Amino acid sequence: METDAADYDVAVLGAGLVGMALAAALLREGLRVALLERTALAAFEGPIGADDWDQRVYAISPGSAEFLRGLGAWQRLAPDRLQPIEVMDVHGDADGAIVFSAYELGERALAWIVENRTLAAALIEIVRTLPGLDVLAPCTPDAIVWNADAVRITLAEGRSLSARLIVGADGVRSWARREAGIAREPQSYGQTAIVANFATGRAHRGRAFQWFIEGAGVLAWLPLPGRRISIVWSAPDALSRELIALDGATLAERVAAAGGRALGELKLLTPPAAYPLSFLKLGSVVAHRMALVGDAAHGVHPLAGQGVNLGFGDAAALAAVIGSRGPVADVGAPIHLERYARRRALPVLSMQIVTDGLVRLFSVPTLKLARNRGMGIVGKLSTVRRLLAQPALR
Repeated sequence: METDAADYDVAVLGAGLVGMALAAALLREGLRVALLERTALAAFEGPIGADDWDQRVYAISPGSAEFLRGLGAWQRLAPDRLQPIEVMDVHGDADGAIVFSAYELGERALAWIVENRTLAAALIEIVRTLPGLDVLAPCTPDAIVWNADAVRITLAEGRSLSARLIVGADGVRSWARREAGIAREPQSYGQTAIVANFATGRAHRGRAFQWFIEGAGVLAWLPLPGRRISIVWSAPDALSRELIALDGATLAERVAAAGGRALGELKLLTPPAAYPLSFLKLGSVVAHRMALVGDAAHGVHPLAGQGVNLGFGDAAALAAVIGSRGPVADVGAPIHLERYARRRALPVLSMQIVTDGLVRLFSVPTLKLARNRGMGIVGKLSTVRRLLAQPALR
């Protein structure tokens, strides 16, 4: 393939939140970008009722919010659908506890709770209207051929396109990753996240809760606007099957009881959904003329709510590296990919060590006394609390 034969500088495979954000960020660097997605980009349309809340929400960190604001996406979110987390109560499976406060950390919020559909709609509006960004959706990538100067992607529809760099943003079971010969598969935690939204008997006042429950995984309550919460119960698979089969009233009772009725009685607002949980750690997130971002690059347990934030961090880092490439104009050159990999290695590894370590620590019954005593000690040390919180904020 000739040096001047590439149709695009970058082809992004996968139009999830991270893929769309990356495509928009790259276009702002003056690049020719194609965004490929197997399904149509269909934003939620129509009026949203007062109790019509998306089952899937994200805790967007202040750092991710800044990145999205720079793309013009954050400003498109309706203020009355955003909820700041101002305090986070974390409880062990005995008397251990840690409280994180946005005020103590000098932040407006520890994170912002945002619905998946509203954030997706904002990003879809951006990628559809940005001049110079070609969106191919729906399309079915069928094969990738790597050459010295470019990469050619063949679509099942018969079309093909070439790019200097391809980015796999196509999820934990990434097709792009497999095509590149990175065969590592996610490792199941043996847990499934049960997510649902509830009305609460008492006001949450911007407070989130998390409980490590002996033999029952991790339960998180995330505040929504008004007297509402979204829950993520990372439960052992057997328990998750039991929970998902319950009627609404019984599930609300189980969730309220598991959280010590911290917000009074609960009432189910949305049917529960289930998401299997897995861990993914790769030897490298780059290959010849390819980079991986988001869930295609790493998988973490949701107990810290950092999965999508790590993905936005990947997107911001890759766009920054390419934007400052200097005299090496080729966006797929090894020097740029190595810089990206180095920049993301420590933040991702640190989060994986913390989240995976906590899951494993709380699965060993004989360590119950030690882990709860440790939580109690850390909870009394403001400097340590700030050190623990900083990576999640940025």
